[in-house]
Amino acid sequence: MPSINATIDTADGSCPATLHTPNGPGPWTGVVMYVDAGGVRDTFQEMAARLAGFGHAVLLPDVYYRHGDWEPFDMRTAFTEPDQRTRLFSMIKSITPDMMASDAEAFFDFLAGRPEVKGDAFGVCGYCMGGRTSVIVAGRVPDRVAAVGSFHASGLVTDEPASPHLLADRMKATVYVAGAKGDSGFTRDHADTLDKALTAADVAHTIEFYPAGHGFAVPDNAPYDHEASERHWIALQELFESALPN
Repeated sequence: MPSINATIDTADGSCPATLHTPNGPGPWTGVVMYVDAGGVRDTFQEMAARLAGFGHAVLLPDVYYRHGDWEPFDMRTAFTEPDQRTRLFSMIKSITPDMMASDAEAFFDFLAGRPEVKGDAFGVCGYCMGGRTSVIVAGRVPDRVAAVGSFHASGLVTDEPASPHLLADRMKATVYVAGAKGDSGFTRDHADTLDKALTAADVAHTIEFYPAGHGFAVPDNAPYDHEASERHWIALQELFESALPN
């Protein structure tokens, strides 16, 4: 799939990104793909290209841009090597919900200004920390998000005042959440709480669990599960086809 490099001006600086499009003239519906904790890397470039093949203009931003020219993580050791694990979690925690919302506005403005993109409401999808970001953005920037796909995300339901599930009454998007087997960060109880919040807010949604571990959709993650990943692609394709404006 064709792609271009771009730099997006945000409230906090300049965010490098790539925009992936299908073959052909377009224009296409726009989607922002949010990475997992490992950040933008070859695996996510390939995933963004695959999603573009379904008929979308897919923006892949470097959500760690505030850290400058940061050193890439080796996903084989990022969670087990102490120094790398400390750096990883420090970078995860450095992105606040306010930053997510502010960045999302800039990302959507970028998409809206591109000739390859049509419409003023977009899809978002994300993995692990990006799955949480996707849900937060749907609640914090509701008028610009039409569809949300969240995969093996933790922290969607917490005891904190800023818990993502408490944003349900602001959401206008169709929401799809796929949890991982045995994930303490998103349990059956969490799913039930989220379901009740979305139902009470009259948000169209699906919440289900895949029989695979946390990280199942991302090929360079140790728990990657091919069958579960293929299922997630089908779910994303169906979600965006049904919920994004034509």
